[in-house]
Amino acid sequence: MLDFRQLDQLAVRDTRIHRLDARAKVLVVLIFIVTVVSFGRYELSAMVPFFLFPVAVVVLADLPAVFIARKVALVIPFAAAIGIFNPLFDREIQIYLGSFAVSGGWLSCASIVLRATLTVTAAVILVAVTGFTAVCEALERLGMPHPLAVQLLFMHRYLFVLADAAARASRARELRAFGTRGMGMGPFTSMAGHLLLKAWERAERIHMAMLARGFQGTFHLQRGSGFGLPELSFLVSWTALFMILRFTNIPLSIGHAVTAFFNAGRLMP
Repeated sequence: MLDFRQLDQLAVRDTRIHRLDARAKVLVVLIFIVTVVSFGRYELSAMVPFFLFPVAVVVLADLPAVFIARKVALVIPFAAAIGIFNPLFDREIQIYLGSFAVSGGWLSCASIVLRATLTVTAAVILVAVTGFTAVCEALERLGMPHPLAVQLLFMHRYLFVLADAAARASRARELRAFGTRGMGMGPFTSMAGHLLLKAWERAERIHMAMLARGFQGTFHLQRGSGFGLPELSFLVSWTALFMILRFTNIPLSIGHAVTAFFNAGRLMP
């Protein structure tokens, strides 16, 4: 949870990517996700060039690549669990790697993992270069209902508070337990109920304090925004590249060209 909090800290940096309007970055990431998801279940090589986008943003925004990779790695096991049974149901052979036959189930499983890696990486990078508050504001300005945007902001802000309270309650239970006593499902259920009541009471106090300070449902950002020529160039250039990569399988074309080159060399006297 503390590591996820660092994403918002990365968003206050001053780079060319950070200074772009949040709407341009949100639109580019949405187009990126839709484009990646639109590939067929057996298309693996065509999605590989899409790693160019997250790599370029990480480099231009000076983000810690290892930190981003750790956050993405948390999601990969869940994606693998979704497609792990595909080889049992789809056993039709699709390709041969030398003498090794690869069924469609393995290809679709790898496709799920690759899609998850690309989309989650793009989402994490978006928060790291924009900030969750700015992302919600951009989504609202792009058409998201205001109550939903406010709910997302509150969920993000107080999820860490709830996690800290749960960690303290769990630590207190462990310190008061003797051996395995007090560590069963019964005490855990009681602790969860008390945590829910404390969270409800704290939410009421926070709401009253915000109303007393003049809160009217709007979060104000420290950084101003404006959609200008840099944002338009960022949006158009990346969208054009995504469309080219979507309808042109560059790795497959390179493979065919290399194969044709070697075959032509063998046929020469």
